Amino acid sequence: MLLNDAKLKNAKPAEKPFKLADGRGLYLLVKPTGSKLWRFDYRHEGLRKTLALGTYPEITLAKARERLDSARRQLADGTDPSAAKQEQKTAREAAVKNTFEAIAREWLEKQDLADVTRAKALWMFESLTFPWIGAKPINAITAPEMLALLRRIEARGKLETAQRVKQQAGRVFRYAVATGRASDDPTAPLRGALATPKTRHRASITDPAQIGPLLRAIDGYQGSFVTACALKLAPLVFVRPGELRHAEWCEFDLAVSEWRIPAAKMKMRTAHIVPLSEQAVTVLRDLQPLTGSGRYVFPSARRHIDPMSENTVLAALRRLGYSGEEMSGHGFRSMASTLLNEQGWHRDAIERQLAHAERNKVRAAYNYAEHLPERRKMMQAWADYLDRLRRGESKVVSIKAA
Repeated sequence: MLLNDAKLKNAKPAEKPFKLADGRGLYLLVKPTGSKLWRFDYRHEGLRKTLALGTYPEITLAKARERLDSARRQLADGTDPSAAKQEQKTAREAAVKNTFEAIAREWLEKQDLADVTRAKALWMFESLTFPWIGAKPINAITAPEMLALLRRIEARGKLETAQRVKQQAGRVFRYAVATGRASDDPTAPLRGALATPKTRHRASITDPAQIGPLLRAIDGYQGSFVTACALKLAPLVFVRPGELRHAEWCEFDLAVSEWRIPAAKMKMRTAHIVPLSEQAVTVLRDLQPLTGSGRYVFPSARRHIDPMSENTVLAALRRLGYSGEEMSGHGFRSMASTLLNEQGWHRDAIERQLAHAERNKVRAAYNYAEHLPERRKMMQAWADYLDRLRRGESKVVSIKAA
């Protein structure tokens, strides 16, 4: 006799498991624990097998019979329903593992990036891509989907950001292709589909007549003392803003006037030496009693275990009255580069001090201290030159001549 809902509901557990048959191999297995499991016994290629069809009452009698019919159709076609079910399960698990987010995080983990660069890339993924395509199997993402995502960013006026997201996503797709988890890169057909951002140069003051007022404004900054010190040190060392705000006290040897930045923090992934002028050492010694017991030279105002926010120096410049078209945190590098070249210092020494890319990677690895004696002289001469500009001397002679 076939089963019905009353028999299923009234089936009570016993000391041993027992079966309630429904016909055609379908039955309900009642366990001593009280669980009720749908099962289908069948034979395939001479072997007796059992297929699990779900749990009662989550799977009703009608639904169990539907699943039985599907399994019997597979058998009629020569397919083992248990093997087919396992394949589907494996495919689902692979889809979960091979989502865009999972592969993007895996790819990012394998990249040799500076901490700041890695953090920016992760922010871009988590804020601009994962919410829309992160959960999708990477091989199922299409070019139109990517274009819709990128145009959403463009609609906010972030043309350069849209281009960067496209580039980063493309790297992830190509990694997935190389590792056999995707068949193509859907960002490739999007070439020319996005608006081209206008080339923007980071704002910088390079006119000596304007540098003096900037330095005097910095000296008069009325905000946080930590921020004031960061503003004073920035033109003296002209490192990248991220390198400045992530500076740690353990990297400094004030006795020998030197700051050694580990390769992991550098954009070009090469250790960098910054000779410190007397003026730079003075700024650091003034700050040391306040932050020297912690990790960061310029800690966050909110959480001292974190570095200063990337917008702190920029906001301070705005507070001093300098707009985004006049001066930026990165502008101190352009200021130094322009004037040091004009004053006749060795170009290679300037480029090395700016920590620009060395085309020959072997040479870069072994020569990070290249031109160091001249760089020491240059950094002290540069600081002295800035002092003269600060004093407003009308006649500013060549740095090297001075």
